[in-house]
Amino acid sequence: MADVGSFEEIIYEKHHRVRGAAWVTINRPHRMNSTTQQTWAEIIEAVEDADADPDIGVIVLTGAGERAFCAGGDVGQHPDKKQKPGEFKHLGIRHGGIEDTTKPVIARVCGYAIGGGNHLAYHCDLTIACDDHAIFGQNGPRVAAPNAGHFVQTAAYPIGLKRAKEMWMLCHRYSGAEAVELGLANVSIPHAELDDKVDEWCQELIERSPTSLALLKRLFREVYSHHRDVDALGFINEVNPEFFEDGGEAKEGKESFLEKRAPDFSPFRGNISGSLRRDRLADQDG
Repeated sequence: MADVGSFEEIIYEKHHRVRGAAWVTINRPHRMNSTTQQTWAEIIEAVEDADADPDIGVIVLTGAGERAFCAGGDVGQHPDKKQKPGEFKHLGIRHGGIEDTTKPVIARVCGYAIGGGNHLAYHCDLTIACDDHAIFGQNGPRVAAPNAGHFVQTAAYPIGLKRAKEMWMLCHRYSGAEAVELGLANVSIPHAELDDKVDEWCQELIERSPTSLALLKRLFREVYSHHRDVDALGFINEVNPEFFEDGGEAKEGKESFLEKRAPDFSPFRGNISGSLRRDRLADQDG
């Protein structure tokens, strides 16, 4: 069993508020609960512990404070390090293990759920948002952070392909009520009632058949398990080999974000190679 007092970037509490509920709280409010490799390692350990504990029937995932559920990956933690797709070893265990645990997972969203925080929330089994504070959305094209894999494709299931493209390409922001209408969240609750609603759903889930819940979770997972993960780094190297170079698109996206200014991607429009598109069309014709 995990040592609940050994974590530095999360808070892990068993039987918190409701007997049988385990709460995993990303505890980096000074960084808007953005995540590091250590954060993910600790989430994995906590989720695996909850999954193995027969006294736990449901997991709640949230962020410390009211400003953010999770603002995605911490792009400012190592400003001199070039971070490329696929380099984080813990991403192989999808979303900290919440997709693979047999226990239902509730996302309690108060504040920003942006980028990695947004798709972390919509990959939870249920999402309860705060009316007063919740803000959902993606950030990748805004800061030149390329995304790939099932966590992009899966968005088409809860909200539809057109709205998924809107969310990922335009990087719009959605309130708690808009997230419910869109399909990113189940309910949106006033802040004063948020934890009571989480407790209510936890209690309901704890009273359900654990085997039936585990089977349902597996069945729903199979809906999108056929997706082929895209080799994001390989794709980028084919269409734009200079993407990660000094003075390149990725650097402009990251620096503009840290400097709180609008990025200027206009110098990079001509960098995209058309050869990949032509090659694929030729393959189809052949």
